[in-house]
Amino acid sequence: MDMDVRRMLVLVDVARSGSLTAAAGRLNYTVSAVSQQIGQLEAEAGQPLIERRPRGVTLTEAGRAVVRHAEKIERAVSAAHEELRDIAGLNTGTLRLGTVPTVTESFLSTAISVFRERHPAVDLRIHSTQLSGLDRLLEAREIELAITWDRDVVVDSQMTATSTELIFPDPSVLLVPSKHPLATRSSVHMEELRHEPWIIRTSPNVLSLLQTACAAAGFEPIVTFEARSYQEAQAMVAVGMGIAMVPQLSLYSLREDIRVITRISPRPPSRRIVVARRRGESLSPAGLAMSELLIETGRAWRPAQHQMK
Repeated sequence: MDMDVRRMLVLVDVARSGSLTAAAGRLNYTVSAVSQQIGQLEAEAGQPLIERRPRGVTLTEAGRAVVRHAEKIERAVSAAHEELRDIAGLNTGTLRLGTVPTVTESFLSTAISVFRERHPAVDLRIHSTQLSGLDRLLEAREIELAITWDRDVVVDSQMTATSTELIFPDPSVLLVPSKHPLATRSSVHMEELRHEPWIIRTSPNVLSLLQTACAAAGFEPIVTFEARSYQEAQAMVAVGMGIAMVPQLSLYSLREDIRVITRISPRPPSRRIVVARRRGESLSPAGLAMSELLIETGRAWRPAQHQMK
């Protein structure tokens, strides 16, 4: 037995009003329309739900049972509307956010502080992982939003599963030990680095950027150390294990015993720091507020990055 919820709620109004005429006035219906709704509901129930009397109507036992359940539905609908209003007003809800370590260690803390100050009732959950991990989390809907990076090449955005918005470009720079022959230089040509040992952060995406840059100069990089973080890569550069090509964003904490060369030719591939979400899906109010804040905070933070030597 299937009963139409809207007709059940009409019966609730009839019960509260005590007559079809009064219920029609409350609902802004005609009396005929209310009578028709009740008749259809009785057909669905398979038994009478009201008894018509000279001065109104009363509920049958079946009618009282239907009203009891309909009032539960009414309360659930009202609670849903109230919760949706709270979510829209950022007075409740959960936001699941993904990020990569270089963002976590740089401007994300500022964005989190501002978001919590503005929206203290929103439960913020953050997952930090590498690039491929974020893609999986977005696809699996385990996070709503990600602060991540992509390559600074033209991609047909319609062919990707995510939609991105640029926060800022993150160019590649070269790290060398402070006593390296290139340490006093402000620029370098990739050809000069043909015989240098390289240090990379362990990641297929990071290795791909380096290989592309070296291939443009006609050689394959000799990788002598794979670091688990950019800070570890800096430490290995400092002790002379090799040189490293890293994103500028990773220099939020720069060692005193290494030097940075910012002008490299040909210009190596670099990254774009972006906010990413699933294509074709609208963000929740909390997700939209955080996305706007990340762009605002990231762009304001970038000029204030640690001054490179």
